[in-house]
Amino acid sequence: MSKNNHPIIKFTNVTKEFSLYSQKTFKEFLPALFGRQKTKQNFTALKNISFSVNKGETLGIIGPNGAGKSTILKLIAGVMSPTKGKVIVNGKVSPLIELGAGFHPELTGKENIYLNGSILGLSKKQIDNYYQDILNFSELHQFINQPIKHYSSGMYMRLAFSVAIHVNPQILLIDEILAVGDTAFQAKCFAKMEQFKKSGITIIYVSHSMESIQSFCTKAIYLDKSKLISHGNPETIIKKYTNEK
Repeated sequence: MSKNNHPIIKFTNVTKEFSLYSQKTFKEFLPALFGRQKTKQNFTALKNISFSVNKGETLGIIGPNGAGKSTILKLIAGVMSPTKGKVIVNGKVSPLIELGAGFHPELTGKENIYLNGSILGLSKKQIDNYYQDILNFSELHQFINQPIKHYSSGMYMRLAFSVAIHVNPQILLIDEILAVGDTAFQAKCFAKMEQFKKSGITIIYVSHSMESIQSFCTKAIYLDKSKLISHGNPETIIKKYTNEK
């Protein structure tokens, strides 16, 4: 598989801060309502992060909860912007994060395929063409005409994942979703990810499973307390992370 030496994703000195506002009592709330005495605190999710990913690489992101892993995915997906620094993304992104965020519980599985597909950027004609493949991958044939409010969480995730992987992305973002569902479906998901890798799709994979990071990824970064601790070969990065836990 050939790889482009020009980064498809590049973070340069990226910091992401969130402003938190709080009023503890109704008395404190009233002045804040008119723009006075508002208590503001800044939370730093990422601090001065720099790294790049070339086309066709699979990057694993590891670190404890709250380290900033999901924030990186959201910056790549374009759902938020950095407070400081620069994020460059050169390709169509399919975010397998917050799967099914556009699903409507009152609609059937079939109707939600069309709804979620359109949210992810597919035309009706494209969804028509992919519909049977989406249904076959989800294995939800007998439930597809039921409202998804009656689905189990596993069925819901199957349908959401099946739609998301048919967007034909250049960059695929995965946030722990492969931990959802039964063993057979997990294996099916990983097999699909391997197909994506072989076809040259760039994959960014967040997971707490060191085994899957080591076997699946070509490089890794380790985050802790909003900072990039190290990056490089997955085996080396995993050893550093596990030794410091």
